[in-house]
Amino acid sequence: MTQSEGRPFWQGLCAVLVLGFVAAFGLAPLYFWPATVAAFFLLPNVFRFAHSRRQMLLLGWAFGTAYFAHGLVWIVEPFLVDLERHAWMAPFALLFMSAGLALFWAAAFGAAARLSRTPDGRAWALIATLALAEFARAYVLTGFPWAGLAQVWVDTRAAQMLAWGGPHWVALLSTGAALAAGQLLVSPWSMRRAVLGSLPAVCFVGGGYVSENLQPKTSETGKIVRLIQPNAPQHQKWDPDYVWQFFERQLILTAQGDRPDLIVWPETSVPQWLNNADPLLQQVVVAAGGTPVALGIRRADGPRIFNSLLYLDETGAQASVYDKHHLVPFGEYVPFGDVLAKFGIYGFAANAGQGFSAGIGPALVSMGALGKALPLICYEAVFPQDLNSAPERANFILQITNDAWFGARSGPYQHLAQARMRAIEQGMPLLRAANTGVSAMIDPLGRVTGSLPLGESGALDVSLSAPFPPTVYSRFGDLPIFILIVLTLLTVTLLQGSSHRNK
Repeated sequence: MTQSEGRPFWQGLCAVLVLGFVAAFGLAPLYFWPATVAAFFLLPNVFRFAHSRRQMLLLGWAFGTAYFAHGLVWIVEPFLVDLERHAWMAPFALLFMSAGLALFWAAAFGAAARLSRTPDGRAWALIATLALAEFARAYVLTGFPWAGLAQVWVDTRAAQMLAWGGPHWVALLSTGAALAAGQLLVSPWSMRRAVLGSLPAVCFVGGGYVSENLQPKTSETGKIVRLIQPNAPQHQKWDPDYVWQFFERQLILTAQGDRPDLIVWPETSVPQWLNNADPLLQQVVVAAGGTPVALGIRRADGPRIFNSLLYLDETGAQASVYDKHHLVPFGEYVPFGDVLAKFGIYGFAANAGQGFSAGIGPALVSMGALGKALPLICYEAVFPQDLNSAPERANFILQITNDAWFGARSGPYQHLAQARMRAIEQGMPLLRAANTGVSAMIDPLGRVTGSLPLGESGALDVSLSAPFPPTVYSRFGDLPIFILIVLTLLTVTLLQGSSHRNK
């Protein structure tokens, strides 16, 4: 009997709560990836506290709940914008969101217990089942892959593996390396176990070095883009006493200095609907002085309303409009919204009922001499699969966002980290204009080459990087990694069955 066998299950439950909380320290803004590695490394030792599939499932749910509660604590911030109406919902939102997302991990732990009849095999099975659970979290019910396990590697060379297989590939290798090494700690030692246990770590570390060395060298296009950051706090953004101050601030920042090749304003930066905003847009055109402008604005089409990006060309004409297509559930729309509106439940950014409508999907916007942009509005930068669905390859990615909703702690930095991941995955530069920050120029290697700090207003002139050739991930998407995970799961299942028969 090992040291942990025979101990009460509640001790294992407490242990995974601590490990889950610790694992989230790897996310932005700390990026302390050793904490995440250590948490997964120690998990196999806790598996011995679970003596049934149900207990294993509860371990996974507790581990996931602690991880997401820590990693997504910023989610209370939108509820604090209007304290009287929404503050009471904040703790419930964090609890339900973290506990709900943890169900995916609970299913992975439960499946690992079903595939393996012994604690020794659960870590191996969990490598594959957890990867499948993360796939499900990214796609089911429109998906919510925020706080994905690949995000902890954004500031390391391992992030360059995103260009080859995307976030699920990096998460599979990194968690696999930690779990396999942790299993060696609690298993009887043998040469075969040592080789198998070290294989994921060798692949992960080696893959990082190889990927970094195979990436092309960055170069510049010679084009200058001005990113406008008005710093409008969410509780003041639509306040009549402040709204025109913020608009005037953007005009001043737009008109200053030499003329760039493009000016970008953040999400919903114009305080009127596009349908009647011509006088305001004319002020933007005058301030831009012949420079094209991309800006965020709301528009209406009959009873439908859209969160949009408008491109004004060098003549001031409204050349293109892109409508956000991946909306935030309970933020920009509420499922069964007309019914729930009768009970006073609305999306935060919606006006009534069903809220905003979704656009037709990923699209490109031609921006003159800069080439074609792949526009993303706020939350759309969270979904790598959406970028792969674009009709053709762009020259750069353009994200406009209002991260004032996310507060001033972890949320904006985690959103920035995901934007950096999208740049690496696509091998394209990413321009980011954020209302309160962080506005940034991100090169195709995911490096921030210029930025404005969170919580400050300003204009940032940045040199636009040239795109790389299409990456492997941009060509093939998630399907190859999904197939690899399924094959890994089948291999683990066969090995577990063989081991059981030999006994």
